[in-house]
Amino acid sequence: MRTQVAIVGAGPAGLLLSHLLHLRGIDSVVLERRSETYVQERVRAGLLEQGTTDLLREAGVGAGLDREGIVHEGLRLCFDRTMHRIPLTELTGRHVTVYGQQKVVRDLIAARRADGGAVHFEVDDVTVSGIEEDSPVLRATIDGRQVEIDCDFVAGCDGSHGICRDRISAGHARTYEYTYPFGWLGILAEVAPSTDELIYAFHDNGFALHSLRSAEVSRLYLQVDPDEPIENWPDDRIWSELQTRLGTDDGFALREGPIIDKSITPVRSFVTEPMQYGRLFLAGDAAHIVPPTGAKGLNLAVADVRVLAEAFDDWYARGRSQALDGYSDTCLRRVWRAQDFSYWMTSMLHRMPGDSGVQARMQLSRLRYVVESPAAARSLAENYVGYAPG
Repeated sequence: MRTQVAIVGAGPAGLLLSHLLHLRGIDSVVLERRSETYVQERVRAGLLEQGTTDLLREAGVGAGLDREGIVHEGLRLCFDRTMHRIPLTELTGRHVTVYGQQKVVRDLIAARRADGGAVHFEVDDVTVSGIEEDSPVLRATIDGRQVEIDCDFVAGCDGSHGICRDRISAGHARTYEYTYPFGWLGILAEVAPSTDELIYAFHDNGFALHSLRSAEVSRLYLQVDPDEPIENWPDDRIWSELQTRLGTDDGFALREGPIIDKSITPVRSFVTEPMQYGRLFLAGDAAHIVPPTGAKGLNLAVADVRVLAEAFDDWYARGRSQALDGYSDTCLRRVWRAQDFSYWMTSMLHRMPGDSGVQARMQLSRLRYVVESPAAARSLAENYVGYAPG
């Protein structure tokens, strides 16, 4: 098998990259170790920056987004039993949209299939070699048959547990990692959302977040011990804690309903630097992980592949390598800005284990400053809707 760009991973980064390359007349093959059903149904992020939605529409995969996406022009900070609104669009001229990652993946798979794209699921034994040379080779088992794929470049879009990150990290990159002392318990509930905009809550018991997925499905989170068994959180306890942490004195009422999915996820930061070595380029979670508080993970992946697709186009259409050579530097400026913003949001809203009360008082002071100072509110809003360093 021969292709120009071999892509490992059929998440949003790999699928969108393949689609963007197709629009530029560049061949690609996508290899994914999971099943198509798993990829389309796994619960992931759902908040899209305007830059992300603009790119999806430009690429011709925005029909579902326009039909089902929920535009948010603000968000709410809840503390001292009071809701405080940050008017994102008023402050920045931009907005965010709730549209689940599963739906983004569904739309991209449909687009690649309609275009005759080569996307293979349940691929085993993938190895990458020759990235130091001009002709990398991927070897894999596809539909029970051993296949060798010759290519010009490899794009590692296979997430934090994939093979491509290790291929670069083995002596060719430095990694930066920080694990927070708490996790997020996330649930999906079959109940109409109790809010029309996301609510970020700071409480003595810990952080809580009320998000949404559709007019009928709510997405909510609780700060918990990262090692706590999910069995310790029966549905009644989850709703009781959400009622407590999201409780206000200004009329907010939290709706409850059947919980259809729940899991506990660690909160951490991770960056591989550089994001490229030889003819291998990392994108999305393969290169960086951010705390979910700032809603940056999926948006960073989209930003990565936008840069990478344009760099490949510059190579194939004009024979220029400058954009490919500068891929890491271009992406990492945005990645580190997102890391800093996510850390700031996380440290402002989560109760820290072992805090004697001093840090909590400072967090409350910071929250009050954000909602009282137009400059502080604008800084939060600018980062939240998607800041792109020059």
